Amino acid sequence: MKKVIKIIAIIVAVAAAIAGICLIVKKLAAKKQATTSEEENYVSCSCEEEFSAETIA
Repeated sequence: MKKVIKIIAIIVAVAAAIAGICLIVKKLAAKKQATTSEEENYVSCSCEEEFSAETIA
């Protein structure tokens, strides 16, 4: 009976470890995706200064 409990405990521990790793990977992937989308939508403000200087002159 003790062997059966040990085997079940090992299976549960392995399943928990796999679930934890999957959760961490998903969070890192989501964070990387959010960072990538922010960089793609970045607009430099230097063109506004040049435009306003041209319109005043």
